[in-house]
Amino acid sequence: MLGEDSPVLTVLCGDQVPAGMDGIERSATVRYTDDEGLADALRGADALFVYDFLSGAVPGAWHAADRLHWVHMASAGVDPVMFPGMRDSDVVLTNSRGVFDTPIAEYVLGVVLAFAKDFARSVRLQDETRWLHRETERIDGRHAMVMGTGPIGRAIARMLRAAGMRVSGIGRTARTEDPDFGTVHAQADLIGRLPEADYVVAVAPLTEQTRGAFDERAFAAMKPGARFINVGRGELTATDDLIAALRAGEIAGAALDVFDTEPLPEGSPLWGMENVLVSPHMSGDAVGWRSILVERFAENFERWRAGRPLHNVVDKNLGYVPSSAA
Repeated sequence: MLGEDSPVLTVLCGDQVPAGMDGIERSATVRYTDDEGLADALRGADALFVYDFLSGAVPGAWHAADRLHWVHMASAGVDPVMFPGMRDSDVVLTNSRGVFDTPIAEYVLGVVLAFAKDFARSVRLQDETRWLHRETERIDGRHAMVMGTGPIGRAIARMLRAAGMRVSGIGRTARTEDPDFGTVHAQADLIGRLPEADYVVAVAPLTEQTRGAFDERAFAAMKPGARFINVGRGELTATDDLIAALRAGEIAGAALDVFDTEPLPEGSPLWGMENVLVSPHMSGDAVGWRSILVERFAENFERWRAGRPLHNVVDKNLGYVPSSAA
């Protein structure tokens, strides 16, 4: 039986209640809710677990958070809750950094190979029962530029380097002799560095500095043969500018797992472009990922109950977890 001092935990999960919460339910009063019921469920709650990390309901329900101490996101990105009320509050924010690193890195390597080896066209030709011999590209020695030097970006860099590619990074500050990227260029130098890359990978967190970074100027700066890969946030890209660049042949292709509007509207030209690979925000969702998210939350929940420092505390001014706080 729960004691009077048991914490109240609100779980924003929609109609998909997460499995594996039994242990937490034995030590806390747990309120499962959807977007519509969030405000009521936040009243008197001590902590909030945003299991439905695509929900945008938290800002609108924030007025009801009268006793909240901690919010945990079941994602690496925290932009859905980075509104002024959260930033200005004393509420601690944590994320699920570390869960998605390797799956997303595997996805990026997969789409790089898909472009180089022309897999999409092979599938189309097979559907047409056409035998058409072609030559394909090598990725060995090609240059991949990764914007975003956190854990996911580092996992991507290591995997692409293992496949023989040259890798550099775009981060908040410039540095050399980085163990994973070698050279990291400053975000302010992005446009000047883009002409060097054969593959450009966007995986940076969404901040005011990165929003819309890939726009008309950026695509015009890329090589005509370059491919653009976005596994970060859809809002990193100016979608209309990307479509225009693809149509004009300013870049050779794009692999997109995230979009500024999700699901991608049926009328979007991106669906019908032969040099575009579209996936529905799934690059990090390997088998078992939902269970891992609950396990990571449960570990932090026990630390929180015991008054110990939490893992993956987000710097609310930066909008992500600094390496020193991971």
